[in-house]
Amino acid sequence: MSEILTIADLKDLARRRVPKMFFDYADSGAWTESTYRANEEDFGKIKFRQRVLVDMSNRSLESTMIGQNVAMPVALAPTGLTGMQHADGEMLAAQAAEEFGVPFTLSTMSICSIEDVASVTKKPFWFQLYVLRDKDFVLDLIDRAKAAKCSALVLTLDLQILGQRHKDIRNGLSAPPKMTLANIIDLALKPRWCLGIAGTSRRTFRNIVGHAKGVGDVSSLSSWTTEQFDPQLSWKDVAWIKERWGGKLILKGILDKEDALMAAQTGADAIVVSNHGGRQLDGAASSISVLEEIADAVGDRIEVHMDGGIRSGQDVLKALCLGAKGTYIGRPFLYGLGAMGKDGVTKALEIIRKEMDITLALCGKRLVTDMGKDQLRR
Repeated sequence: MSEILTIADLKDLARRRVPKMFFDYADSGAWTESTYRANEEDFGKIKFRQRVLVDMSNRSLESTMIGQNVAMPVALAPTGLTGMQHADGEMLAAQAAEEFGVPFTLSTMSICSIEDVASVTKKPFWFQLYVLRDKDFVLDLIDRAKAAKCSALVLTLDLQILGQRHKDIRNGLSAPPKMTLANIIDLALKPRWCLGIAGTSRRTFRNIVGHAKGVGDVSSLSSWTTEQFDPQLSWKDVAWIKERWGGKLILKGILDKEDALMAAQTGADAIVVSNHGGRQLDGAASSISVLEEIADAVGDRIEVHMDGGIRSGQDVLKALCLGAKGTYIGRPFLYGLGAMGKDGVTKALEIIRKEMDITLALCGKRLVTDMGKDQLRR
C-alpha cells in the first residue's frame, strides 16, 4: 500500500488482477479513442500560478454539491459493471465513499442492485437513470430509487444509441463472462478475482433481472439491454422524469453551450459537462476544454459539474478553477476497486485528496471554494 502513490499505480495493479474484458471495459473509449485520450491530455495544457509567502494554515477541501456537504468536491461517477471489477463492487465503493464523505452514484447498469447498495449504507446515495423504451420499467427504477431514499437522480442524456467500443466487441464482453478458451485462460491467471466472484451471487445486472418484463436469464438480458436504449429521448422527457422523481435532479452528458442553455431551462439542479468518458462520440471535444465556456454561460442559473479525464487532485482543482462546482471520478475509483477492493477505492480518494491539498497550498489558497480563474496562468 505504501508504494501506491498515484492513480496510475492503482491502474497498473488493477490490470494485473482484473480479467482482461472487464479491465478493458473500464479502460477504453469509442472507435479510435481520440476523445478518451484528449480527456486526460487536455488537463496537462492547463497551468497553475504558484504563489509564495502566504498563510497556508487551516486549509479545507470541504464544499457542497447540490446543497449536500462533501469532504471534497468529488463524487464517484456512475459506472456500469462495477461489480465485475471486484465482487460486490458497487456495495464496497458506496461504503468507501460514505466513510470518506463524498457522494456515490449507482449506475442503472450495475451488478449490485439499488436495494443491495441500500442494505450496506447508512446515508443516501445517488442513482443514475437511463431512459429506456420500457417506460414502466423506467418508472419502477425511479420509484425504487425513491424507496431506497436516494438523494439525487442523475439522468444520463448521451446514450440514446450506444457508441462502438472495439475492445468490448473483440473481448465478447458479458456479465458473467462466457466460458471461451481465451476467457478460461485469462481467469486462471486471476485467482483472487475468481474467488471473490465465486463467493457472491451478484454476477449479472441485478437492477434489471427480476424487475424488467421478459428478462429471466443472461442471454435475454444481453439482447434486452442492446435494444432498450431509447433513441427518441428528448428534452420533453426531462419534465415527466423530474415530476415523477420529485427530488434533486442532475443532467449528465452536456458538452455544448446550446445544450447547456436548454438544460438550464428544465429546472434541474445541476448539469454534468461530460462526453461519457470518451465512450460515445469519438472526435468530440474533451470535457475540460469546453467546461469554461459552459460554466460562463449557465453557471449563474444552474450548478455545473464535470467529469472525464480526471486522474489526480490537480485535475479536480483545474476543473474547479474553470467553473465546476463539483467533479466526478469513474476510472480512478474503478482502478482502486479492481486493485484492492474497498481499500483501493479509499486509496484512490486519499490520493486525490492529498494532491488537492498540497496544490491548494502552493497556489496560495486555504479554501478549495476560493479556487478560480485567477489561480491559472492564462
